[in-house]
Amino acid sequence: MDKVVFFDIDDTLLDTSSFAVMARKAAIDSIVENGLPLEKEEAYELLKEIIKEKGSNYDKHFNILTKRVLDKEDPLLIALGMITYHNVKFSLLRPYPKTNDILIYLKSKGYRLGVISNGITIKQWEKLLRLNLYPFFDEVITSGEVGFEKPSPYIFEEALKRMEGNPEKCTMIGNKFKEDVMGAVNAGMSAIYVNPNPKQEELDRIKDENLDIKVISNIRDVDKHL
Repeated sequence: MDKVVFFDIDDTLLDTSSFAVMARKAAIDSIVENGLPLEKEEAYELLKEIIKEKGSNYDKHFNILTKRVLDKEDPLLIALGMITYHNVKFSLLRPYPKTNDILIYLKSKGYRLGVISNGITIKQWEKLLRLNLYPFFDEVITSGEVGFEKPSPYIFEEALKRMEGNPEKCTMIGNKFKEDVMGAVNAGMSAIYVNPNPKQEELDRIKDENLDIKVISNIRDVDKHL
């Protein structure tokens, strides 16, 4: 039982980016239709600027949006935005096809499974709970809990400590080259890079430095390498 596989969550186990965009646009539509004096596209572009400034894990994007437009926070519009965003997000939330099959396969092969995720702890747990994926994982390590984000070695070291894993027998699976893949390799682990369109410089680096990294286009191909 010394074989450990760590997973990223967002855009690895589930398509976070797509549903987040759709949920934000729906929230903006609701806010504008209920009184925010901007065109929908203009309001959405402003929201994107705020998200870029504050980060996607910040929880008061709509507060800032109304304050910048109205010079004060509007509780009604903020609440409408939040409710619409969460309703749409969770109605769309699905794991990628074959995700459950891959997790069952890895368990059947004797792997212990963990999560290493950049994000707010409660939000990441909520995704795992809503998708009923949490029973597969022995440990869930988040940057919000640990205080360090991938690719910092500290979050990988904490994950290895909790899982009592030998890095030489551990693999990280994620969709971000710097954070997930290189972070894991620098911590002594192997990695599987889930990206249907990896950059050529990334592929060249893997080859030139003979890095222990496999590249796959979809999580359903994990069983070809483990």
